[in-house]
Amino acid sequence: MTLDELRRLVPKNAGSWPLPIQLVTLLLIVLLVVGVGFWFDWRNQLSELDSLRERETTLRNSFVEKKRQAVNLPIFQAQLKDIEQSFGVLLRQLPNRSEMDALLTDINQAGLGRGLQFELFRPAPQETFSEFYAELPINIRLSGSYQELGQFAADIARLPRIVALNDISVSTGRDGQLSMEAVAKTFRYLDDNELAQQRKAAQAAPKKK
Repeated sequence: MTLDELRRLVPKNAGSWPLPIQLVTLLLIVLLVVGVGFWFDWRNQLSELDSLRERETTLRNSFVEKKRQAVNLPIFQAQLKDIEQSFGVLLRQLPNRSEMDALLTDINQAGLGRGLQFELFRPAPQETFSEFYAELPINIRLSGSYQELGQFAADIARLPRIVALNDISVSTGRDGQLSMEAVAKTFRYLDDNELAQQRKAAQAAPKKK
């Protein structure tokens, strides 16, 4: 069919057009309908479908993770029980407020029992508070032989309460004796009133941005 024949085609008489022209026209109409439908309707639906697929993947992963946690729940509960027991053991190694004086006496006696001479035994004027315990540093300076100082450090480590020796410095003192300076840090757990005050202070503190 020539171009002139195409120009002579009358849209009102489309039924009488040659079959090839009818097929091409029908194909164009179908493509036009599909294009318009995609642009004004299906495009949004496809975008929503992609979003739903992503949500499905997220939910599926969340389900798998929660299922894993549920399967391992008895293991987690046993681990939590072990942690609580270990924490309880450590907590019992911290004295309460009424036992702090006795602990300071134990530290002093550990040195005197080894024949050491205390030149300084000065607890800090104030404790440092943490979430559930208070820390009291004690500046000490004592003199004695190498063996006596070593035995004193071992005795401190064997105390039933937690005492940590920090910032240890050893030098030669008078009469050939060694002089040791250190900070003995003792800890005690907070009573219920002190814990309540700590929580209140933490809630009142401004949050950092």
